[in-house]
Amino acid sequence: MFNVLPPPFETLPPQALTAFDLTVGETLFLQGDTATAIYFLQEGEMRLVRHSEAGTVVPVFEAVAGDTFAEAALFSPTYHCDAVAVKRSALVALNKHVILSKMVDDPEFGRTLAKRFASQVQTYRRKLEILAISSAEERVFAALSDGYLTGKVVDFADEINLSQEATFRTLSQLVRKGRIEKPKRGTYRVKKT
Repeated sequence: MFNVLPPPFETLPPQALTAFDLTVGETLFLQGDTATAIYFLQEGEMRLVRHSEAGTVVPVFEAVAGDTFAEAALFSPTYHCDAVAVKRSALVALNKHVILSKMVDDPEFGRTLAKRFASQVQTYRRKLEILAISSAEERVFAALSDGYLTGKVVDFADEINLSQEATFRTLSQLVRKGRIEKPKRGTYRVKKT
């Protein structure tokens, strides 16, 4: 079945929830498919991409465990992008019609949902701000300050759109400059002042 869902999804009736797994490379939905649900990603990673009229593939979002995605489907008849599993993924489909009805019948549910979506937008905007920093040193420092380095440095490098070599080199420079510290191998943190 599914693990505990975050607020406000834990208040949805069981018949509105469908748990399932996807293998690497498996497609969840395609751009133009009928939008029936939004999704909560319990574990794994999903890549959302849009296809332009010129045939260009435009990355939209990389969902990781704990994210919801395809939220625009609540107010659209079709999905605006493709969703493909990058890693084996465990998901919960949240029926869009039940969510829309609950938003009308339960204003607290609607407020909590709006708060969750607003928080996600703030997080995405901050990530875009970090990715827009042209200096590798300042980008790495900002991302480290915001807590992006939670696992392997190579994953951190991918997340902030720098090569692994540039990321390792920049982390070493920041340690030498005294802006961050390296308490143990693979672990870096901003020095407290």
